[in-house]
Parts: sequence; structure tokens; C-alpha cells
Amino acid sequence: VVHRFCGVLVLLTVFLSGLDASRPAVNQELSNIFNELWRLDVNRMTPGIDYNISVQGRASYVNQGSHVVQDHASQPLFSNVNENKLKNATTISRFFKLLDNYERSTGVAEQVTTEELAEINLFLDAVLQTEVMKRAQRYLVSKGKSSSNLVHFKNQLRVIWFHLYHRQRNTGLDSSGFEHVFVGETKSGTEIVGFHNWIQFYLQEKNMHLDYKGYKARDVDLPDQDDHVLNLQFSWHGLVKPVGSAFIGTSPEFEMALFTIVFLMNTDRSTTVLVNIDQCQMELVVIRHGRSLGTAYPKLLSSNSRHLRQHSH
Repeated sequence: VVHRFCGVLVLLTVFLSGLDASRPAVNQELSNIFNELWRLDVNRMTPGIDYNISVQGRASYVNQGSHVVQDHASQPLFSNVNENKLKNATTISRFFKLLDNYERSTGVAEQVTTEELAEINLFLDAVLQTEVMKRAQRYLVSKGKSSSNLVHFKNQLRVIWFHLYHRQRNTGLDSSGFEHVFVGETKSGTEIVGFHNWIQFYLQEKNMHLDYKGYKARDVDLPDQDDHVLNLQFSWHGLVKPVGSAFIGTSPEFEMALFTIVFLMNTDRSTTVLVNIDQCQMELVVIRHGRSLGTAYPKLLSSNSRHLRQHSH
């Protein structure tokens, strides 16, 4: 069985081949380092073995802020996940502990307890011990973007991912990069913002807080259960995310390493890099919030090596 890296899901705005001209060139250097990280990710889950997904129907168009949405997926996205494997991975078991530390609504100040600070510390310690993050650190050190000193590098990760800031004006410190990307937030009681992590998706779906509504793709694209990046639609606590995107099956350290590298290699407020990882071409989007991360997510452009076949014609 060939496990493809990612499927055939493409955001609606980027599929016209005519747009190729305006798209940035593939960043080969970042593609190389990200493929190394991909191969080093021992905590990655294997589709069909460690988990099964059921992509079902294509989601319909929904306006941002609308709560009325047709359900094109009667079953959950995740039909099963090997929770033992998740819990036995130190980074993931410590990641679980962070998920209940946040106020869902932006505009509501976060109250951080000493226990929560300890949980962040333990999570970062576990991440820093993985081969994935060690390799990412070596790369960043070689670029003069990070220190080889572990304490300094840990602090850099803490500022990027866990530093609290104002996402909404005139409120307390209500958000962080980690909360936005990995946990998800709601805004003004009308929309979901962030929420780009499959483990949180699975847990929220299992606990009946989240309902998967179907995949987002163009007509010729049909996702399958081996896909490692999905564009999807879902409702969460009664609010709807018209199009969300996430890696599927990857470890938290892999995603943090990827987005940390993109964050530190650029200084623009918004950065989009085009990379090939395994057999898949995607954009990685990173938006800064000062010295911290505002948001980060993958955006699939083509898969099944289709971009290679297209260019060979």
C-alpha cells in the first residue's frame, strides 16, 4: 500500500492553472528541511493503521458568520483513533493537558495558573527532546535565527507560541499562537477562528462538541482516507467554520517545528511559502502578532504528485 502524503483537496481559490504564474516558486530549501522533519516524525500516526477517517460528502458554500449549514457527512470524520499510541507519545500526552487551559472566546482574558505554566513547561521540554525539534533548531541556528543554547531556544518557542496578547482590542490578554492554532477560538459569538489541529478536532468530535460537515474541494478532487492535509467544514459549539484546514496524523512537534521555521525565516506580517512535502504541494501560511504567532495553517494546492504530472506535460 502506498500511503500518499496528502490527498486531493484544494482550496477553491487556488485551483486555476492560470494562477500558476502569479504563485511564488517552490521554496526548495524549506521543502528539503520539511521532508527531513517529516521523516523524523516518529509520533506521526499512520492512516489505516493508527486511525481511520471517513471524508464523506462535499461541503456546501457557507457565509462567514452563518450558523445555518447543510450536513454532508452523517458520520464523524474520525471513525477510530489509536488512543494508546497517542497517550504513549510524551509530547501528545502533554499536549492533551494544554487543551483545557483556554477561554474559548476572544475578548475574555486568559487566567493562567501556576499549574498551567508548569504544563506548558513540560510540553516544551518534551518537544525539545524530539528529533524533529532538534533538527529544526539546528537548521535555525545555521541561519542565525535561533540559539544553540536550549534554554534560549525554549524561551524563543515560548514567546512565539505561548506569549499572551490582545486579539481583540480593549480587552485583557485573551489569546496566544498555541491557543489559536491548536485549540481554536470563537470571536464575537459568531465565528470560529483558528482551530487547525486534528487531535483537538478528534477529541472535540468524540465529546460531541464538534460536527464535521464535509470536505471542501473542487469537482475533480476527491479526498480519501490517506490524506494528510484536509480542507474541511465543521460546526463547533454551535458556530460554523466554512473552510478550515489542518494536517491529519502529524505530531504537535512536527507542526510547531514547521511553522516556527517559517515564522523565524521571515519578518513580514503575513508570509506564504510554497513547499513540496512528500508527494504534496502546499502553501504554509504564517501571520505574525509582534514577536508571537497570530495564526499558521497549511493550504493544500495539489497532491498525488499531480503538480509533477502537470508540469511534465
